[in-house]
Amino acid sequence: MKVISIENLSTIRENAKKALLLRLQSDEKTTAETCGLAVGTPHLQILICGGTGCKASESHLIAEQLRLSLEKHHITDRVEVITTGCFGFCEKGPIVKIIPDNTFYTQVTPADADEIVSEHIVAGRKLERLLYLDPKTGQHVSDSKHMDFYRKQLRIALRNCGLIDPENIEEYIALDGYTALADSLLHKQPAEVIDVIKRSGLRGRGGGGFPTGLKWELAGKNQADQKYVVCNADEGDPGAFMDRSIMEGDPHSIIEAMTLCGFSTGASKGLVYIRAEYPLAIHRLKVAIGQARDYGLLGDDIFGSGFHFDIEIRYGAGAFVCGEETALIHSMEGKRGEPTLKPPFPAEAGYLGKPTNVNNVETFANIPVIMQRGAEWFAAIGTAKSKGTKVFALAGKINNVGLIEVPMGTTLREVIYEIGGGIKGGKRFKAVQTGGPSGGCLTEKHLDTPIDFDNLLAEGSMMGSGGMIVMDEDDCMVSVARFYLDFTVEESCGKCNPCRIGNKRLLELLDKITAGRGTDDDLEALATLGKVIKDTALCGLGQTSPNPVLSTLNNFREEYYEHVHDKHCRAHQCKSMLSYVINPELCIGCRLCAKNCPAGAIAGELKQAHVIDTSACIKCGVCVARCKFNAISVA
Repeated sequence: MKVISIENLSTIRENAKKALLLRLQSDEKTTAETCGLAVGTPHLQILICGGTGCKASESHLIAEQLRLSLEKHHITDRVEVITTGCFGFCEKGPIVKIIPDNTFYTQVTPADADEIVSEHIVAGRKLERLLYLDPKTGQHVSDSKHMDFYRKQLRIALRNCGLIDPENIEEYIALDGYTALADSLLHKQPAEVIDVIKRSGLRGRGGGGFPTGLKWELAGKNQADQKYVVCNADEGDPGAFMDRSIMEGDPHSIIEAMTLCGFSTGASKGLVYIRAEYPLAIHRLKVAIGQARDYGLLGDDIFGSGFHFDIEIRYGAGAFVCGEETALIHSMEGKRGEPTLKPPFPAEAGYLGKPTNVNNVETFANIPVIMQRGAEWFAAIGTAKSKGTKVFALAGKINNVGLIEVPMGTTLREVIYEIGGGIKGGKRFKAVQTGGPSGGCLTEKHLDTPIDFDNLLAEGSMMGSGGMIVMDEDDCMVSVARFYLDFTVEESCGKCNPCRIGNKRLLELLDKITAGRGTDDDLEALATLGKVIKDTALCGLGQTSPNPVLSTLNNFREEYYEHVHDKHCRAHQCKSMLSYVINPELCIGCRLCAKNCPAGAIAGELKQAHVIDTSACIKCGVCVARCKFNAISVA
C-alpha cells in the first residue's frame, strides 16, 4: 500500500483539472472561479447520463454508438465520450450534454447518436428536435441553466453528479476531492473536525434528523479497542432513489466522508450496508474503494499521518426495517434484521458490541464540502433549525419526475409547480406524500409550507429520507393510505406487538372501508389505534407507520365519510364501490365488450345496445378498455 503525500495530491489535482476544464467553464461561473481555471481549449466532450434510470433506457448503447460515430468521422482524438452519474432530470432522460457549449439534449436514443456527431460535432448545428421544449414559452432551451427544473436548485450533496466520471478518481480529486481529508489528518485534531460539523448545523438526512456533529461526538467519547463507521445505503422507500444516485454518481465523496468520520471518532473500520438490488451503485462503489486503496487514500498510514482506515461492503436483502440503524447492525452481524430498544445507542454498543457511528449516504455526501468551505458557509443555507439543502426524489403525477436538491425552507409549491412543472395532464393537485411510506399526505393548504424537519412534522408528515410523491384528483386518499400501510405491514419485522398486530388491525379496517363495509366506529378505531401504535411501537418503522392513515383521516375526512356513508369512491379507485354502465345512445352493439368480459356479465344482440348485469360484474374494467366508442362509463 503506497502512502500519498499532500504534494502528490496537489499534483494529481492540477493535472486532472485540465481534463475537467471544459465542463467547469460550461457550468456556473462561480464553480470555475473557485477552481481557478484558465480559459481555452479546442477539445470537445460528450457527457451522457449513466445512472440506473438512463441505463435502463439504453444510455450505454447511446455511448457506444457515439464512439462508433466519432471513429467513423475520424475525430476520436478531439472528442471524448464520458459517462457520468445522474443529471437529475429523469423525466427527460436519457440525457446527453455537449461540452463546452453546454447543449442539453433530452430523450436521446441510440438512433440519434450519429446525427448528434455529424450535425452538432462536425457541422456545428444543434439538433432542435432533441432540445428541451419549455412548456410555458413553447421555445426550445439548449442550456440547462435556463430550465425551471434547475433554476431553484442548489446542488451540494449532488454537486458532482452529472459532472464527473464516477469511475475516475482523478476527476474527483480535480474538484478538491480528498483535500478535506488531507487537511484534517495533517492539520486538525479529531475534536476540531467534529466542531466544524456541529457548527454547520448538519442534521442526519436518513429521516431522524439527529444533529450529525453531536452523533460523531458521542461515538468519539466512548473508548474501545475497535470502533466502526457505518454508511446506511439501504434505501427502501417506494419511489426513492436519492442515495442510490449519489453512490452511482459520486462514490468517492462517501469514501472521503467515512474516512473523516473514522478519524474524528477514532474508528479504523468502515462498513457500507447497501441493498443487493443496487448493482450499479455496488459496482461503482467497489471501483472507487479499489482506486482509493491504490492511491493510498484508504489503508495504512493515510497521508503519512499514522491514521489507518479501510472500508468493506455488506449486502442487505431488501428489508425495509433494516433502514433502522440497530436492525441494520444486526443484519450485518448475520442476525435477524430486528431493531432493539435504545439505549444503549450504537455510539456506545453497536456493531459487534463496539462503538459505531451510523449515517446515511446523503449525510456523508455533505461532509467533504462542509470541511472545505466551512461551517459558516453551510449554516448560512436553509432555515434556523434545518441547515443546508435536501435531496428529494420527485415522483408521481408530476411533469418533471426526477432527482432534485433544494435549500431547506423552499416551499412545497415551489418544488411542485416550479421545479416539478405542475401536475401531469393539467389535472388538479390533490396531495403530496413526503417521507416515504412512513410520511403523511399534505394538501393544497400546505403548499406554502417551507420544507424543513420541524415544519413537516408539525403538519403531520415528515422529511424522511427524501421521497416526495405527488397525487392528483384521480387518486383516492383512502386507497393511498391503504397502499402505504400494506407496505409497512409487509415490511414489519414482527418483533413488537404494536407494529405486528396493531398495523395488521389498521389494514383490516382500511380493507373493510374500501370494500364498502365500513362504519363510523371503524373511523374512530382508525384514529385511536393509529395514535396508540405511534406511542408504543419499538422502532421508527412502527412509530411512523400510522402517519399515512392519520394524515389522510385529518385532511381528507370527507372521502372517508363517502366511503362509509355513501359507499362511493369519488376517484373510482376502490373496485368494490364501482359500477359500470353502458350508454345506450353510444353503444352500437358491436359485441366487443361482451366477447372480452371474463365474467360473461354483458348481454345484448348484435347491433343493439348492450347491458351489464351488475350482480355478475367483477369490476375488472376490461369492457371500458375494449370499447372503441366510449359507451361504457364508471358510476
